[in-house]
Amino acid sequence: MTQITSKWKRILCPAVACPAVALACVATIGMGLIPKATADEHDKKTIVTFSAPVEIPGKVLPAGTYVFKLLDSTANRNIVQIFDKDETKLYATILAIPDYRMTPSDKPIIQFEERASGAPPALKAWFYPGDTFGEQFVYPHERAVQLAKRTNQHVLSMNDEMTKHITAPVTSASHASVRQLQQADVTGVSPSGESVPPVKIVGTRPQ
Repeated sequence: MTQITSKWKRILCPAVACPAVALACVATIGMGLIPKATADEHDKKTIVTFSAPVEIPGKVLPAGTYVFKLLDSTANRNIVQIFDKDETKLYATILAIPDYRMTPSDKPIIQFEERASGAPPALKAWFYPGDTFGEQFVYPHERAVQLAKRTNQHVLSMNDEMTKHITAPVTSASHASVRQLQQADVTGVSPSGESVPPVKIVGTRPQ
């Protein structure tokens, strides 16, 4: 199972643990409190516990507890970092594209791509409570092609050379790997392997 929490409450998402094909599982967290500090809202800190492996761009995370945060800079709102539960080990620094919902949720949401039986679910997007926008994750091209074929959905992609920057030891928003990720060309991959524009994959900004 998957647990997602802020500092206060948790809820389970049984579909993530199911070995059968999961159709874009959405895991949410119940929140009865407003974040206490603007710092939490600024970096969108969300604590996630996976009871089974989960794929993220560049690697597969084993079961465990992780912290999802936006890189701590107003100039880098589409760079997501994933840490261990104590925030002492950085697992990944990931490029993301803004994705939009018509109405905000009062709970954090994590979406997964469909998966084949026995394969780890692939992380698709993350929405913080109260926001109409979230972050849809960009996969290295070769893996994006595989995921698109496996899930029969479009997947955001970037050059395979960007993989090395995902796992680089990034310590600040000025790190060279962050700049490389921000400058990466992002496109989309269709189930047939053809390129599609990202606007066909992410939600559009509500009017």
